[in-house]
Amino acid sequence: MDEQPETPREPQAGQAAGALDRRAELSEFLRTRRARLQPEDVGLPTFGRHRRVPGLRREELAQLAGVSVAYYTRLEQGNGRNVSAEVLDAIARALRLNDAEHAHLTHLAKPKAHKKKRSARPQQVRGALRQLIDTLDGVPAYVTGRRSDILVWNRMAAAVFGDWSALPAQERNWARMVFLRPDYRDLYVDWDQKAADIVSYLRMDAGCHPDDPLLSALVGELSVKSEEFRRLWAAHDVKEKSHGVKRMHHPLVGELTLSFETFKLPDDHEQSLITYHAEPGSPSADALRLLASWGTDANRASAAGGGGPPGGARGRGGGGPPPAPPLRAGPGGWLFV
Repeated sequence: MDEQPETPREPQAGQAAGALDRRAELSEFLRTRRARLQPEDVGLPTFGRHRRVPGLRREELAQLAGVSVAYYTRLEQGNGRNVSAEVLDAIARALRLNDAEHAHLTHLAKPKAHKKKRSARPQQVRGALRQLIDTLDGVPAYVTGRRSDILVWNRMAAAVFGDWSALPAQERNWARMVFLRPDYRDLYVDWDQKAADIVSYLRMDAGCHPDDPLLSALVGELSVKSEEFRRLWAAHDVKEKSHGVKRMHHPLVGELTLSFETFKLPDDHEQSLITYHAEPGSPSADALRLLASWGTDANRASAAGGGGPPGGARGRGGGGPPPAPPLRAGPGGWLFV
């Protein structure tokens, strides 16, 4: 059976102004997950050479999940009210969802109630955690919160990623920086992967907090200003930040290959501590030590034409690191030349 176009959905009663449409999000997520599977991927026969829908048909997915076609159709149209956890588990298995996707499906179909205006409260980082980050000498570290906001960071993070203290608080946001600032496009060797990761994290956040007007405003702004963001947002991919490797081209020390680890805070799962490190004895480890010896003032001094870190940062007796190469000044830190 070929599928008919859906009629437009009316806004949900009680939906907050500026909020994302949870029913539409559920519908599109299920549709895009179903579209990526072919009958042969799940052991179903293929009838005919011309299929008018990408991926599995609804009746094929319903068969795999052990539910009626009508039931699954209602769910894919955004009617997830009263759906059981067992049915969601069966659909997740049929769609071959990973853990992050399964959690996202559950958040969309069975949203938890949140207190009104909770998302508008300023995000706070515990003082002891701030102190811990400051003690991590030689380790770039920062804390992110909701909507990919950067909340606090240490001296080494500023040396690697730029002087975030020069940015307005609203602009200290990974999504805005990656999609709207050319210097961050140049910083990441694999910018496409970094951009896809950021959008996947935002999608997870949207599933947990569809009524967040600040998130809705951020998505709207980026959709208007960035074609790449619009394309990635429409894919409905989701991911939890965990660990991996990032390759960067730093304007002062050149190529950097850094491993990162993500630690969810036990008392606030909406905040994460992210740390970066280089393989011991590698050129990247040497580059991090060089940045540490220059300090965060290297960026400011170079941008101002000073040619290197101020005063004693050059070391005693004429030794120490070589002067930093010149950079062009720009808002929020260095820009590439």
